[in-house]
Formats: sequence, C-alpha cells, structure tokens
Amino acid sequence: MPYPVLSDIYVYPVKSLAGIKVSKWPVTTKGLLYDRKWMLIDSNNQFLSQRQIPKMALIQTQLTHSKLILSMHSTDSISLPINATTGDSCNITIWGDTCMAKQTSLKVNQKLSDFLNIQCQLVYQPDDIVRPVDPNYSKKTDQINFSDGFPFLLTSEASMTALNKEMNLELSIERFRPNLVISQCEPYAEDSWRKISINSIDFRLPKPCSRCAIPTIDPTTANTGKEPLRTLNRLRKWNKQVYFGQNALHDQSGELAIGSEVHIVCTGQKQPPL
Repeated sequence: MPYPVLSDIYVYPVKSLAGIKVSKWPVTTKGLLYDRKWMLIDSNNQFLSQRQIPKMALIQTQLTHSKLILSMHSTDSISLPINATTGDSCNITIWGDTCMAKQTSLKVNQKLSDFLNIQCQLVYQPDDIVRPVDPNYSKKTDQINFSDGFPFLLTSEASMTALNKEMNLELSIERFRPNLVISQCEPYAEDSWRKISINSIDFRLPKPCSRCAIPTIDPTTANTGKEPLRTLNRLRKWNKQVYFGQNALHDQSGELAIGSEVHIVCTGQKQPPL
C-alpha cells in the first residue's frame, strides 16, 4: 500500500466559527498560523462555542494578507486587522485554563452579538502569550492558541467513510473540525499512530479525541441531529466517552501542503483500545 497522504488542511481562525480549507499553510510554534487565534467570550469572560450556540457554525471566516473577515450574511461582513497589537487586556477562561487575551472593537462585538442573539466579545491571543498544553501529554515547550487542548486534530478519510457506511449517511468530515485529514490508510489506522512526519515536521499523537455534541451540528445549516454520536456511542465508546480522531503535537515549524506523504515513524497500542 502506498504511503498515507495529507489530503486536506483546515484552519479555524475563530474558535467554533466556520473554518477555511487551504492547500498549503505555515506551521508556527502554536500550530497552524492563525488557527484559533481569535475566540468569542460571554459576559463572564468564558469561552463560547457551538456547544451552546450552534449558530456560530454559520459565521464564515476568511483571511487575507492583512485582515480577518467574518461574514454573517452574504451582504454583511466585518473585518479586523490580522496582526493587531492593540486592545484592552482581559483574563479569559477556556475549560480549566485562565489566560490573557486582548479585546477587539465594540462595533465587531455588537454585530456578532446581534447575529448570535447573545452578548459576546471577540478577543485574540497576542503572539507573546504562552498557553501551555496539558503537561500529562506534552513537553514543556508545547503551546497553543485557543484550541480546546492541542494544536492539531488529525482524522482520516477512511475512518469517515467507514463511519458513514455504518450510519448509511454521507456526513462531511468537516463536522469533526479536523486540522489535518489523511488519505490512503486503513479505517482508524490513526488510532495506533504515535509519531508521524509530514514535510519534515514531526508530530506526536499522545491522546485520542473525545467528542462532544458539535459533530451533530450541520455546518451548513446549524441544525442538530442524533448522528454521528449515536453510532459512535455504539462503535467507539470507551470509559464513558466516544472517540474519533487523534490529538497531535508538533516538534518543528515549517509548512504543510496537501499531497505530502505521511511517514509513520512509530506505532503503539490503539487509542482508544477498541
């Protein structure tokens, strides 16, 4: 069988808003450039996601060389500087972490609040802020922006195909919000990968990704359903959680491009052990 191949790359500039599919993209110390650099918070400075507000999926994102553009309707968009350094500082909470962020503009906040029907603010993580990764799974030098816990989420086309076959559906892999999608491998082959290399960037895969309700949200309509969680509960449940995809950490900066070979450096026991 030929080498696995990196078939898709997704960047999510704003946590829980729509992502961007790219053909190549820089990798920084925090992961894909601009991935989850921005985030919405509520009036208590707690992060917001599609878990509470499925409609967040409908806000499209776009990156130019100088701006982040958010589109809520075909005729309504707002833009922000992509490399801002200004804004009032605030402490925000994301899961169990509290870290510093900077606020954007009142105009942006009002438009987003009106669209989502909840009072919210858009904040960003300054480049010099270090948010470490859970030390149980990482090195001291590992860091992230506003991802849930790891800089990369990796899935495979074959796993999605196998899951769709079990459901007798054709759901998009975008529901799982991966950063890296791999082709030319067996279904759930990624469960046993521990170290891989893509375009001279080494990745560690220390932990499978437990799934919340977000994959049940149709990213094109924000409507919710029972799948794929119902089938994952039947096939991919372990220790009272369901799993799909692998969290990943990287050891170098560089650039990733679709079509690159994925070299499996080290394998181990399947995670989860199904």
